[in-house]
Amino acid sequence: MYAAERQQRIMVEARRAGRVEVASLAESLGVATETVRRDLTALEQRGSLRRVHGGAIPVERLELEPTLATRASRLTDVKRRIAARVLDELPTGGTVLLDSGSTTQAVVQLLPPDLDLTVVTNSVAAASLLSTHPGISLYVLGGRVRGVTGAAVGDWATHALDGLVVDVAVLGTNGISAARGLTTPDQAEGLVKAAMVRSARRVVVATDSSKAGDDHLHRFARLEDVDLVVTDTDLADDVVAELRAAGPQVVTA
Repeated sequence: MYAAERQQRIMVEARRAGRVEVASLAESLGVATETVRRDLTALEQRGSLRRVHGGAIPVERLELEPTLATRASRLTDVKRRIAARVLDELPTGGTVLLDSGSTTQAVVQLLPPDLDLTVVTNSVAAASLLSTHPGISLYVLGGRVRGVTGAAVGDWATHALDGLVVDVAVLGTNGISAARGLTTPDQAEGLVKAAMVRSARRVVVATDSSKAGDDHLHRFARLEDVDLVVTDTDLADDVVAELRAAGPQVVTA
C-alpha cells in the first residue's frame, strides 16, 4: 500500500471514530508503528490531523468549521495546482459562478490579466480581488456575510441565483463522498451552494483530497449533479474510482 493510500484510510477512520491510535492503526494497516507515526506527522503538516499522545484527532473536532484564513494557509501548493487545472474549464468570454472558499480563492489569484470573463460570486474576498481585474465583468451576490467564510448567504443570494443561467459554476466543498455527495456544516451556505448548482450548465468542484470521505450535516449536491471534480494526486485510487462511478469526471493535479 502506498503512503497516500494509507493516509487516506487513516483520515477515513479518524473522521468515523473521532480519533485514531498508533497501535491499532499499525495492526489494521499491517505496518510498523513508526510508519504510522510518519503518516500522522505528514497529515498534521497538511492540516488534516492534530497529533495527541498515542494517536491523533481530526481537525474538525478541534475547529468545527475552520475560518477562510485558516484554510487558506493549508495545502497552499496543492490548492494552486488544483486551481491551475480549473482555469482550463473557464470559457473565454463566458459566464462563471464562483463559490467562496480557499481553493476557489486560489483560482482567482491565478486568473490571467487578459482573460475576458463575466464572474458572479458570493465571496467578499474574491470580489475584492476581482474588482480591479481588467478583463473581468464582476457581479456580486448580496446577503448576510458569514464571518467564518466571508460568503454572502440567505434569501438575497438564493433569489438572485434563481434568475441566473451561467456557463460554469466552480464550487468548493467541506466534504465529498460517493455515498453522501457534497456536504457543508452550515445550512445557509449549503442552500446558496445548491442554488449555484441549479444555475449552472456545467458544475466543477475544486477540492483537495483531505475532504474525501468527510460527511457534514448539510448536503447541497449529489455527485450525479457534478460534471467534474478537480482534486490532487494524494487521493487514493479506490476513492477516485468510487467518485467516478457515482457520476462525475475526476481529474487529479
